[in-house]
Amino acid sequence: MKKKRILGSAVLSLAMGVSMFATGAFGATTSESQDTYRVLIQGPSAEKAKVENQYGKRWDFGNQGFTAEVNSKQYQALLNNKNLKVSKVEKHSIDSRVESNGKGNGKGDYTIQASYPSDQTPWGIEAIYNDSTIQSTTGGDGIKVAVLDTGINRNHIDLSGNVEQCKDFTQSTPLVNGSCVDRQGHGTHVAGTAVANGGSDKAGIYGVAPDAELWGYKVLGDNGSGYSDDIAGAIRHAADEAVRTGSKVVINMSLGSSGKDSMIASAVDYAYSKGVLVVAAAGNSGPYANTIGYPGALVNAVAVASLDNAFVNGTHRVSNFSSRGNPNTDGDYYIQEKDVEVSAPGGSIYSTAVDGNYATMSGTSMATPHIAGLAAKLWSSNKSWSNAQLRSEIQRRAKLYDIKGGTGAATGDDYASGFGFPRVK
Repeated sequence: MKKKRILGSAVLSLAMGVSMFATGAFGATTSESQDTYRVLIQGPSAEKAKVENQYGKRWDFGNQGFTAEVNSKQYQALLNNKNLKVSKVEKHSIDSRVESNGKGNGKGDYTIQASYPSDQTPWGIEAIYNDSTIQSTTGGDGIKVAVLDTGINRNHIDLSGNVEQCKDFTQSTPLVNGSCVDRQGHGTHVAGTAVANGGSDKAGIYGVAPDAELWGYKVLGDNGSGYSDDIAGAIRHAADEAVRTGSKVVINMSLGSSGKDSMIASAVDYAYSKGVLVVAAAGNSGPYANTIGYPGALVNAVAVASLDNAFVNGTHRVSNFSSRGNPNTDGDYYIQEKDVEVSAPGGSIYSTAVDGNYATMSGTSMATPHIAGLAAKLWSSNKSWSNAQLRSEIQRRAKLYDIKGGTGAATGDDYASGFGFPRVK
């Protein structure tokens, strides 16, 4: 019988659509309830003010307009207003693949009696540290890693010491402080890969940057899907918090959709302009070319492809499911829209589970926090760097461990693996 780490009872606080990039059906659009619509409203200030006074406002994106929730009758009235441009904010969904126990129970209250992990430094951690004998990890102190996802289990023994912010952007009143409950499991798994610290007993699992502070931002609902305006609002909020607190912030978005959303694209540009590094999943629509999803496909986001724990000619193999970029830009050493930037472990990744234990999942969702954690670790030792300098260093390290050419062969910028696999050493 497996031994348990007895922690007693702990209760989680309850408080353009995109989807998680764990493996499954990527980017399938789901129909909204015909009783309620999330809409983006654009037009003259006076007309927008009238609508806001009638229906309220959810997120204000300045010149891009504002979003609101309306019923079917209100939606038709808005469509009939020739002075306004009204568009629905779409939702997308994905079925994540959990390869062992660890999904949420859909309730939000957990009595945690955690098992010891079967591996404290899973293969992805050993690979990014380039050390198969490593027993624990270090680094990330003073850097904030904002995980925009399904929320986090803030009471997981291997995460609780990292949590600095916990916010929910999905409620009827957006931006609820102190609430980021994860009923799905995806966000908790992602957070563990980036920052898990082994727990107070140091018997748990380790992420890439265990000394970093975790900002758990719930932007996806309990079914793993969410609205683009909530995500854009969270991106902007993280950027504003970076400025307010004078912090270096890395945003991790293991989510996406096949289409470009103007609200999210503008928010990513805004965050980058404020000194934030944005890291996002490439998507799971491989192995075909030109399948990279958004926001990873944006120029100001670092798109991360997935690697398997398997080797071809001495290098890690790009996962078959991992989305590919544009083959026509191979070898130009220049990141354009729809380019994969770097690669990291994403196949069969073992990490923290929402029930307080551990689970294995696959996807570019799992590759992304390896890079977010690496960014936090590198930045913590070089706090004078800008986000652009940090990004250049990640690319430089990726070239040294190029997937296509092998260790030491700086022949990267491949449409499947990007510049390659950046490592700690």
